[in-house]
Amino acid sequence: MQILRDLPALRAAVAALKSDGKKLALVPTMGALHDGHMALVEEARRHGRHVVVSIFVNPRQFGPNEDLDAYPRREAKDAQLLQAAGVDILWAPSVEVMYPAGYATNIRVSGVSEGLDGAARPGHFDGVATVVTKLFNQVAPDVAIFGEKDYQQLAVIRRMVADTNLDIEIIGMPTQRAEDGLALSSRNAYLSEQERKDALALPRALGEAKRQIEKGEPVEAALAKAIATLATHGFDPIDYVTLCDADSLEPIATFDRPARLLGAAKLGKTRLIDNIAVDLV
Repeated sequence: MQILRDLPALRAAVAALKSDGKKLALVPTMGALHDGHMALVEEARRHGRHVVVSIFVNPRQFGPNEDLDAYPRREAKDAQLLQAAGVDILWAPSVEVMYPAGYATNIRVSGVSEGLDGAARPGHFDGVATVVTKLFNQVAPDVAIFGEKDYQQLAVIRRMVADTNLDIEIIGMPTQRAEDGLALSSRNAYLSEQERKDALALPRALGEAKRQIEKGEPVEAALAKAIATLATHGFDPIDYVTLCDADSLEPIATFDRPARLLGAAKLGKTRLIDNIAVDLV
């Protein structure tokens, strides 16, 4: 596996890989890799003969009071995992390479980025769309793999790719979970032992709301019960628990189409997100 940090070297290496005419798949990450990331890498291998994984903790998607400085970084261990998984290139640029002096361009995706985390974390999805656009231009993948745990992020990227006519297939992979149901996340490392137990209230509350809504109970009542459950288990603040159209992410008050139930709340110092599909019977 090649570990590359400058753009000319990356482009030369990518050109060499793609010279055989086979597809190249990209898995963008911020590092601190866990089993969920490695499942994305495995999925990438199914869609591309060659696999590039990027590790870049993107400052433009963190707000001024968020955890940029504390975000876990362990590139050496990550590189060992990726090499063992047969990844061809680890693309690990510095902030100076990604955003050189004088950088002045921002990518904004309207609509799908504006509610939920877009409202709770102003500017977050501008940072996501900008860095992913740059990664796509740098790596020139045929396929890119993203997890559904960050469901709104996936929707933003799909919209951006469609709107800008990028010839890249976007694959969304179901959320990877621990045995007890908690969605895998690099931020889970922040949780204390008790918080890790309390965190299970999030997937369980969403699961119960899903069951109620699919049975025909009022959406508003199911959401209110989920919020009350989270509050009982120490989540504060609760940014949202919302039922949305599965494609547009517009909030819906009546369950009459494929939908997604999404929740985000803070437990201690750790902000957790999760989501689950709500299906018409």
